[in-house]
Amino acid sequence: MEGTRSTFASLDGARKAAVLLITLGDKAASEILRCLPPEDVQRVTAAIAETDYVPHETCVQVLEEFSRLLTAREYLAAGGPEYAGKLLEKAFGDAEARLLLSQALHGHEMRSLDLSDLSRTDPRHLVKLIEDEQPQTLALIMAHLGSKIGSSLLSLLPEGTRVAVMERLGKMGHLSGETVQRVLLGLQRKFQSMGTQDSRLAYGGAGAVAAILNEMDANAGKAILEAFEQSDPDLALAIRDAMFTFEDLLTVPERSIREGLTAIDKRTLAIALKGVSEDLKNHIFKCMSSRAVEMLKEDMESLGPMRVKDVAKAQSEIVAALRQLEAEGKISLRSEEEDAFVV
Repeated sequence: MEGTRSTFASLDGARKAAVLLITLGDKAASEILRCLPPEDVQRVTAAIAETDYVPHETCVQVLEEFSRLLTAREYLAAGGPEYAGKLLEKAFGDAEARLLLSQALHGHEMRSLDLSDLSRTDPRHLVKLIEDEQPQTLALIMAHLGSKIGSSLLSLLPEGTRVAVMERLGKMGHLSGETVQRVLLGLQRKFQSMGTQDSRLAYGGAGAVAAILNEMDANAGKAILEAFEQSDPDLALAIRDAMFTFEDLLTVPERSIREGLTAIDKRTLAIALKGVSEDLKNHIFKCMSSRAVEMLKEDMESLGPMRVKDVAKAQSEIVAALRQLEAEGKISLRSEEEDAFVV
């Protein structure tokens, strides 16, 4: 904006939306904002906050454009692009009709995207369609597909590409709606027969990578993690943390639990067991002597109520200690089924 005075020519989409809401008033504006995605609400409300004065002629121009776009959308929904184009040309002239139709089609196309349908596609077919995409785009697709389909697809990609894609996914976080929609729009043109778009955004991060690696063949997942440990040790650690939680001790063989308990501080263990499932407590108690179990239970009772963050800290310390023992080859955190050999 030029200072605090808004002229129509200076307005981008968010600022036009801001002027529209200011013009409509608080009640209507609040109803509209409830229907927008959070990132759009943030953009529009920020634009509103920056606006001190909007000339009357600017308000009129924004309202007129909004009205024309609504008309274009209605024509498009009623009879498709050709029908809409003819009616718009009669109403607004050739140049304006083309502009309005382009904007209406863009909005329609953005709403018609849906990567969830890709989850119903054979990964062997899907990989041929996307193997030339950039790692960031592949990571976005993985985030939408879910861990099971994503792991199958990842296994079909070249080994070097796997690492790059998982690295992008691990660092992705919460993408802006604009970024996601731009990527999806490009994919829509490639997957013309695949679905309709809902309003989901992609969430990546270490958890998304961990979920996919947990579904993969153990050796393939290990190779990716080892590559991360060379290129980004912090990300590798975050992924390992997400791949194994304290509750997962329920699947760890008893012999590994027994070995692990020798390296764990008993007070830390007492804190960590506060609030966990009875199944997990019993699984750990089975790996201890009767006397040790009695002493541990007494310690847990004497602790009284504990803060959640203190329990989580103790559990994280134990997981870290067990993972260190696993790295040293002293224990295995995999279930006995996963460690079984096929002859």
